[in-house]
Amino acid sequence: MTKWSGRFLGLGIMSVLCLPTAAFAAEISVKSDTIFRGFERDTATESEAMVLPAYEYLQIDVDTPGEPGLALHLYGWGRGDLADKDYYDDTTDGEVLYGYLEYSKKEARFNAKLGRQHVFEGVANETLDGLRISSDLGRYFSGSLYGGQQVAMSDEQGRSGDSIYGGRLSHHLIGRYALGVSYKKITNDSEDAEEMTGVDLAAYLPYDVNLFGNSTYNFESEDWAEHSYEMRATFGQLAVRPYFQKFKYDDYFATGANSAGPFRFLADSGEELTVGGGDFTLSLDSTWVLVGKFKHYTYEVLDDASPYYGAQATWSGEKHCQIGGEVGYMNGEVAQNDYYLVRLFTYWDQLPAILPIGFVSADVVYVGYDKPIYEEDNSLFVSLGAGKKFMEDALELKLSGDYSSDPYFDQDVRGMLTASYRFGHSL
Repeated sequence: MTKWSGRFLGLGIMSVLCLPTAAFAAEISVKSDTIFRGFERDTATESEAMVLPAYEYLQIDVDTPGEPGLALHLYGWGRGDLADKDYYDDTTDGEVLYGYLEYSKKEARFNAKLGRQHVFEGVANETLDGLRISSDLGRYFSGSLYGGQQVAMSDEQGRSGDSIYGGRLSHHLIGRYALGVSYKKITNDSEDAEEMTGVDLAAYLPYDVNLFGNSTYNFESEDWAEHSYEMRATFGQLAVRPYFQKFKYDDYFATGANSAGPFRFLADSGEELTVGGGDFTLSLDSTWVLVGKFKHYTYEVLDDASPYYGAQATWSGEKHCQIGGEVGYMNGEVAQNDYYLVRLFTYWDQLPAILPIGFVSADVVYVGYDKPIYEEDNSLFVSLGAGKKFMEDALELKLSGDYSSDPYFDQDVRGMLTASYRFGHSL
């Protein structure tokens, strides 16, 4: 666990202890997911070493559901390597994914968050340590501002000179449309890493027709990074979703020299990807849903045009019982984009009481390539799971296993045991 994660965890715990008594006319909810994994990997000291990591994901929320006021939200993970086979750089690791105090009021829908949080609005899709404030600005406008330090930035050189700030202004007519303009700037070691602006639209038209979309402009590269638009329309039992997307990798994946984006290496590829297509969903009744898919990919640098056609059928029964299948075909010019796909999946929780398990799940995906890739012409993924719920569904135990084989990895077998616990209590 990094020192910054530890500080935020400590801040969260102290915040709970320091909340006034009135705040505890609330509820505390705890969600714990404990995961034990097992798989083989080659390490620097051993071939096919058995790796046995154990994970703990813990979420704590203290609030009054459905009511404004003060709230605390914490979520983090920790990992320990039980076999200690040098597969990981550190035997133990962990991080606070978010940990913030939140205050909200009904008046003007005011909301403030202080701490580690994820901001997803306009051009922002970032995790930061800082402050975010949002509010209505009269009847037809609303706005938000945020600022702090981006969590993705490396702290090896210290966090001095690292910052992120931005905001969004929206003009809206409730139930009709919302038009937003947003801005984001990130600096790393006092040098510009990203600077983006964008517009986004949500329009709710008559006859169950809705339009959504956004465009993003990169100030660093001085060009448009993304255009993404879709329409959603419903005609009785048929739902239609045509869409169009265009990405310029040089502009979409942060071009700043000090960018911390995980895919920044794609910024030098010069690739431009255009995607167009549509989904067609037909709900026959309360049990059957049929989906047709068409998606056309065009790569400029790769010089490949790849149409994808797919069909899916899903049957749903009592509670969460579900059985489905999917077939697809992509007709591209390069090997990895020229294949057919077959998938079968199920989840079943209506089992005889005499059985020691309460539910089973299965997922099988087979892909056949028209042209061999590294002398392999297919890939296979199989996942099987079974589990049972206890303590009035507060505790769930699940054992699962995955097998995969593809042109890039001969074969991989994984096992996983998951214990999920949910707890709620009025304070």
